Amino acid sequence: MSESKYIIAPSILSANFATLGEEVVNVLNAGADWIHFDVMDNHYVPNLTIGPMVCKSLRDFGVKEFIDVHLMIDPVDELAQSFIKAGADLISFHPEASKHVHRSIHAIKDQNCKAGLVFNPASSLDILENVIEDLDLVLIMSVNPGFGGQSFIHSSLDKVEKVRKMIDETGKDIRLEVDGGINNDTINLAAQAGADTFVAGSAIFNTDNYEQTISTLRAQIT
Repeated sequence: MSESKYIIAPSILSANFATLGEEVVNVLNAGADWIHFDVMDNHYVPNLTIGPMVCKSLRDFGVKEFIDVHLMIDPVDELAQSFIKAGADLISFHPEASKHVHRSIHAIKDQNCKAGLVFNPASSLDILENVIEDLDLVLIMSVNPGFGGQSFIHSSLDKVEKVRKMIDETGKDIRLEVDGGINNDTINLAAQAGADTFVAGSAIFNTDNYEQTISTLRAQIT
């Protein structure tokens, strides 16, 4: 999926939406690898954020880099297709938000888009055993979904370790992403547990120097 061992994916949930195009260009120029969308529907999670038009607008603005879309919505299939048409490169969703997880995964992949599954802090990994070889990414939430700026839940590291073992056993190039409370104090904990892709929102966008912030985040990974 990517030649970089470690991926930094700033979440635009924490960006300044009044100047979103410039914000995204600036954070990419500062060294970010992907752009992460947190899509919330005020139904599956208690918040309402952004839709496919924002994705299309960024593509129209000239953003060509990888767009990683995390759907915190129920149901997933129709909006997943809309995001694919809008230019998303990867769509991840929560298995409990789909009646037919395998079908939803392949509906995404059939459109030449990468697919991922997301697991909340208290979610079981049981379903992952049946579909992991079909995935391009597994996302472990290290906070409860719905709001930005939450504190890292350290028990999520056990889940990261379990998924890393499962991925390694497949022998496939499957990214292991962590989202929630990622900052200078937690990014290496997630990396040591096996994560290789890190979503950071407020830890990046709430700083004055994106390049220095991203560089410092990378430097924490040992």
